[in-house]
Amino acid sequence: MLLSYLPDIKPQSQLSHSSTTMAQPDYEIFKLGDWELQSGETITDAHIAFKTFGDPKFPAIVYPTWFSGLISDNYWLVGEDKTLNPQKYFIVIPALFGNGQSTSPSNYPGPRPFPTVSFYDNVRAQHALVTQHLRIGHLRAVIGWSMGAAQSYQWATQYPDMMDLVVPFCGSARTALHNQVFLEGEKTALLAAKHLSSAGSGKGRLLEETQTLTAWSDNERQIGLKAFARGYAGWGFSQTFYRQKLYETVLGFKGLENFLQNFWEAWALSKDPENLLTMLQTWQNGDVSRQAPYNGDFEKAMASIRAKILVMPAKTDLYFP
Repeated sequence: MLLSYLPDIKPQSQLSHSSTTMAQPDYEIFKLGDWELQSGETITDAHIAFKTFGDPKFPAIVYPTWFSGLISDNYWLVGEDKTLNPQKYFIVIPALFGNGQSTSPSNYPGPRPFPTVSFYDNVRAQHALVTQHLRIGHLRAVIGWSMGAAQSYQWATQYPDMMDLVVPFCGSARTALHNQVFLEGEKTALLAAKHLSSAGSGKGRLLEETQTLTAWSDNERQIGLKAFARGYAGWGFSQTFYRQKLYETVLGFKGLENFLQNFWEAWALSKDPENLLTMLQTWQNGDVSRQAPYNGDFEKAMASIRAKILVMPAKTDLYFP
């Protein structure tokens, strides 16, 4: 099965936990002020959401969120019987801009469209959280899955002396063209619900002279998110998963359509379309060489990494086989 970009997907009966988490936050907020971005834009009165586990005196580990994931969706690796043991480590889970907990279109009163955010911008905010708010001068490790893996590579190249270890799994230091094409399909599915077109990979939407940005109606949201879900269904699990009908034998759904509606659509409908578009744009533009002093030299950026790295792909993953 492919879960590398969908670890927060749950059967419909379990979706209420994420909704409850959003309604009754069990995380903290670190205010960043007006946050200047690589794009030249600014997030006004920005904040980063985070959760910590363990004693601050323990070796610190940063464990960022991934595409669509809430902070609570990272908990599966945290526990006394897990790799991230709060009896041994001080674990910091920071949320991506756009995930709905850190500053995102869904909670942002500023102008539209939402500013263009990069992995660099996210990691710089996380570095401020770690060094200024939590008073941590060095990390034992940065670990992440999916877009969390991309942030792990970003940490390793942006602050190469900051950590001992980096563990990126099912992610990349530069978003591949094939991955960008897949994301273009998902982005276009969302935008089509508002009769808009993509401006291209890594870019926003095209607006005709007569068009303006408007809030999503309930109908647009339903159509767009369901289309997004069904597009993702072909990527979130492998060909073998469908060939062997594991959605029935393992997950217990009653046929393909039942699975598409009550697994994929239920997941997508729990999200905000503008939040997804913001994180998607961040993901499409992923490239650790898009920062000084590398200035587009990818090999130079990767050669700058000083931490020991454990890179873990998944043998059945469509993105990182």
